[in-house]
Amino acid sequence: MKILVVNAGSSSLKYQLIDTMGEKVLARGVCERIGMDDSRIKHTTFDNRTMEAQPDMPTHTDAFKCVAAALIEGDAAVISNMIEISAVGHRVVQGGSIFSDSVLIDEKIIAQIESLNELAPLHNPAHVQGMRACFECFGPDVPEVAVFDTSFHQTMPPEAYLYGLPYEVYEKYQVRRYGFHGTSHRYVSARCIALLGGKAEGTKIITCHLGNGSSITAVKDGLSVDTSMGFTPLDGFIMGTRTGAVDPSVVTYLMEKENVSPREMSDLMNKASGIFGISGVSSDDRDVQAAARAGDERAKLALDMLRYQIRRYIGQYAAAMNGVDAIVFTGGIGENVCNHRQHICENLSYLGVKLDAEKNEQKAAEMEISTPDSAVRVFVIPTNEELVIARDTKRLVE
Repeated sequence: MKILVVNAGSSSLKYQLIDTMGEKVLARGVCERIGMDDSRIKHTTFDNRTMEAQPDMPTHTDAFKCVAAALIEGDAAVISNMIEISAVGHRVVQGGSIFSDSVLIDEKIIAQIESLNELAPLHNPAHVQGMRACFECFGPDVPEVAVFDTSFHQTMPPEAYLYGLPYEVYEKYQVRRYGFHGTSHRYVSARCIALLGGKAEGTKIITCHLGNGSSITAVKDGLSVDTSMGFTPLDGFIMGTRTGAVDPSVVTYLMEKENVSPREMSDLMNKASGIFGISGVSSDDRDVQAAARAGDERAKLALDMLRYQIRRYIGQYAAAMNGVDAIVFTGGIGENVCNHRQHICENLSYLGVKLDAEKNEQKAAEMEISTPDSAVRVFVIPTNEELVIARDTKRLVE
């Protein structure tokens, strides 16, 4: 079965075509600047054939037509006809309390996803755009599936997902912790369980998805029991441009002092804060690391804050689960930046963590980086959210 995995943004469309027989990625690509001047598509095949073009893409429907052309035409084609695609799987950021599992998409489902737009205004409307455009291009005979970032975290107990607000606020507005990066945490925790012996029951795992946006999840018996991101992806620890958790009074205080609107305050906390706001250099970890090596004290402070806050969450979740068997690093930073892993693990000796410095420096697709006598096993496991989406799509279609 060939499945097209789609991640639609407001002006972008990322995709992978996956053959579930052998779980092979046949092609991947991205359409950018949809609805703007200079729209473009970049398409790469499994054997490194590439196609780049700048077609007009006024809408997501036009973008899907460009994807179809890239898949079946020219030197970078991987299929002969679009009828070879059996189904489409869509990433959806916010499923609220409605969706605890992936679902086949129909108009009722789309309406429910749209009802959650206020909880993810930058994401859910774009996902719906992608779904409708896909329906227009493929027609009703190709089933489509929605896979939610939040659904993995629906197993959290109320004491973990509720805030200390009046209960009526939760009942009226569904204000609670939802968590995000669920497909990533789900994939790497399942891989970790396999590496621990294959039995989920009795396992206690802390998964650290570290990238420009980051979150940490406590996974007990294979289920999410707590996670750092909350009502929105702003919560948790410091990220590329996001504050992470702050005292709520800071928000109201700054709004009064600076005379800014809720939207302006949201932009400040989401787009101008975090590693970028502290360092004054960049939101890109590579730039900040280079500045720190060159002696920039604010860049060094930003890195110290990141590592400190990650250690703090690991400690919280070890306490929440009454222990931890394994810690997993994943995501662009978690998989590739060995000095972050080193600094984080050096201060987890109270848990019995012992890092193998030589293994930690190695570049490998998947590896254990703790010593044989470490009380807690530490892994680097590359995430594969697209594969999770493809697997769920296959499961539901079949």
